[in-house]
Amino acid sequence: METGILKAEGSLRLFVLLLLLLTACLVRLDSQTKVILLSFQRKATYNDMKALVIFVVVEFAAAGYHLLQLSKCIIFVSVGGKRTGSYTNLAWVSFLLDQMVTYISFGALTAATQASALAATGQNNFEWTKLCDRYTRFCYQIGGAIFCGLLSVIIMAVITSISALTLFRFYSWKHFLILKGR
Repeated sequence: METGILKAEGSLRLFVLLLLLLTACLVRLDSQTKVILLSFQRKATYNDMKALVIFVVVEFAAAGYHLLQLSKCIIFVSVGGKRTGSYTNLAWVSFLLDQMVTYISFGALTAATQASALAATGQNNFEWTKLCDRYTRFCYQIGGAIFCGLLSVIIMAVITSISALTLFRFYSWKHFLILKGR
């Protein structure tokens, strides 16, 4: 059963790793150039909104973290799911890091979504025009990246649940936070 959970966790981590990389690359490589006046050109890139810059950095960092955790799953599956030594400490670290990466990714996704919504709708009080009226392809690609980011955050929440299950299997259900076998 332990090997099955590790394989499921590894599969989800591989899928979320690919989604995170896809999200970061979609945002990072997105740009569109428009001619404003006769020879004046304006290029829209992810650098125009700091929330998108932070979003790209967070997505790449989360992808690196999930790559490390995927390698942990592969190593444990290769030894037959048998965990030696004090695995409880590693399970706590994995659980807490999974929580932290999920929440930071969710926060960056929320900030990028809010900035993109502001670019799509504009703000009349500040006399900001709608950016997506001029740069439609840019906005559609950012929207697709935000959707991929949302999927990755949902899958990271499932991975965090698996991490919690793995951690709390070491503890007795009768006594709060008392290790089994003691």
